[in-house]
Amino acid sequence: MLATKGGVGAVLVAVNGAGAAIAQGPGMLIRGELARLVDRGYQKFLVTSQGEWPAASAQLHAIQDFGEELRQIIGAASLYNEALGTTSDLYLYDRLKGREEPETAQEQPKRH
Repeated sequence: MLATKGGVGAVLVAVNGAGAAIAQGPGMLIRGELARLVDRGYQKFLVTSQGEWPAASAQLHAIQDFGEELRQIIGAASLYNEALGTTSDLYLYDRLKGREEPETAQEQPKRH
């Protein structure tokens, strides 16, 4: 189920028929899609299958507020790092680009 408020949404799933858990989100609704928040180190972006847009401060605050309210309503734990500010779904820092692939084992220099 998609829960929305003020242009922000999250996908909820039923848990044991009695409660709910957050399956995706929270994120901004852009062109009918729930956008993922991607952090590139210097800027956060809202990404959908239709494109990506720089996230504005007001959007990040709306996502943060909606997420806190939603966790409170469904009885989910509010984690410390999430309470400090908006967390991203994905972190893609430029300085880490190319580190995804395993490095080849390098021979250690011999000590005499």
